[in-house]
Amino acid sequence: MEHFLLDIRDGIARLTLNRPERLNAMDEAMMDALMALCRQIEHTQDAYVVILTGAGKAFCAGGDIDAWSSQSADAFGRHWLRDGHQALDALTRLRQPVIAVLNGHVLGGGLELAACADYRIAEDHIRIGQPEPGLGIIPGWSGTQRAVRRFGAQLVRRMALFGEQFSAHDALTAGIVDQVVEKGQGLSAADELANRMRHRGPVATELVKMLINAAEGEERERVFEALAGRIAAVQPELKTGLAAFKDRKKPDFW
Repeated sequence: MEHFLLDIRDGIARLTLNRPERLNAMDEAMMDALMALCRQIEHTQDAYVVILTGAGKAFCAGGDIDAWSSQSADAFGRHWLRDGHQALDALTRLRQPVIAVLNGHVLGGGLELAACADYRIAEDHIRIGQPEPGLGIIPGWSGTQRAVRRFGAQLVRRMALFGEQFSAHDALTAGIVDQVVEKGQGLSAADELANRMRHRGPVATELVKMLINAAEGEERERVFEALAGRIAAVQPELKTGLAAFKDRKKPDFW
């Protein structure tokens, strides 16, 4: 966990990538840590919103090139990409809304990480793009899948196929980010937005996020079963069934 900071106060979970000497580039240990931290946040009852950002001058430089470039093709596909997917999926599927503060350039895996958020605040000095094909590799942490669902296929084509990069303001116009603020003001804007959540029902917010994810094709099966399970769990039938099970009798639901 040494390359992340997690601070949960006043209903807000502040999650910070903390590897500034490597521009917060992610390696295998950070993928594992992100999954564990997402589980911790998910199970923290008094955490209602998440703010994600990076320490230092970067948001996230994506996958650490030194970590993946020496791997065999099998290891790269079987572990690096799969583990990255699992970590970013865990972030995307948090029950809490996630606000990403993009305080530095958002390129490659950094954009894939930002795409996991429900709201993106960009500081006005950053640039956004998908440079991976320029290295002879693909955007492999759902940069051609989730990114297309969230930003649209043509924008991903422009970034991934043709190498186009967007300024913060151009990204706002294109719909890649939701808000642009001056350099150094991202966290203040995120805190203001997060505090608005105090006036919105946490259960309703969680359910709406699940339904939107399902509409996007994100974890649709789990969403439907989770919603159905919540309905079943408050029915008197459950008490009847459990009582009969404990008494080793057949339940009488009628």
